[in-house]
Amino acid sequence: MTAYLKMFLLLGGFCCLSFTTEYGDTCNIRNNAFKAEEEVKMKVFYSTLGMYVGAGEAVFTSSLERFNGKPVYHFTGTGSTYSFFDNFFKVRDKYESLVDTSNLLPVKFIRNVEEGGYKKYNNVTFNHDANTAISTNGVFKVSDCIQDVVSMVYYVRNIDFDRYKKDDKILFDMFLDDEVFHMYIRYLGKETIKTRYGKFNAIKIRPLLIKGTIFEGGEKMTAWLSDDPNHVLLRAESPIAVGSIKVDMMSYKNLRHPLSSLISTR
Repeated sequence: MTAYLKMFLLLGGFCCLSFTTEYGDTCNIRNNAFKAEEEVKMKVFYSTLGMYVGAGEAVFTSSLERFNGKPVYHFTGTGSTYSFFDNFFKVRDKYESLVDTSNLLPVKFIRNVEEGGYKKYNNVTFNHDANTAISTNGVFKVSDCIQDVVSMVYYVRNIDFDRYKKDDKILFDMFLDDEVFHMYIRYLGKETIKTRYGKFNAIKIRPLLIKGTIFEGGEKMTAWLSDDPNHVLLRAESPIAVGSIKVDMMSYKNLRHPLSSLISTR
């Protein structure tokens, strides 16, 4: 998975399920944050010497469809490098998730990626009654209320952060690469942030990352969500193995609510 799209997708998982707090049943959360036909575009910046340059884009879209006779949200996340960076490491990634509209639990997840000559395809169907995930590679046991890395991007937007205190940890489980990961985010309160798009009132968080070839693991990443009912990802930044990356929201269409967290544009 590309560094920037992996970062963006993992950010979606910072508070998706298995909460240990007293706040409600996370298996049956209702959507109040987004609507079908929404589109959010992110621009990815890469730096090795302190100056960030545009490296690529990530785009997330949602639509309303039917799957096995039930209404589902169809979420799609795509990532690609710009032509200049294609010369070094060409990326064309696509992730899809079909999610039950009644409880925001995923029923299908598809990963189709091409990264620097490496290609991988995985098609996963979730059976929440049996707590299993049936992937291209086999059948795997999963925990209650499991989410995939795309469905979590939208699940998190329905979390009521006002119920948490600064430094609270919010636990979650996610299914990625045929494994279940037990993770958390740390809620860091609210602050004003200036991005490439504009100045916002924001919710600040720090997710626990999985150690790998790109990320060191631990609480190295910081992210900011819009402090309004949309909870759109505004910015994420993290050091990586070589240099650092920053992801900024650059445009949006068909948000469910006004972007009232926006103080001023650039």
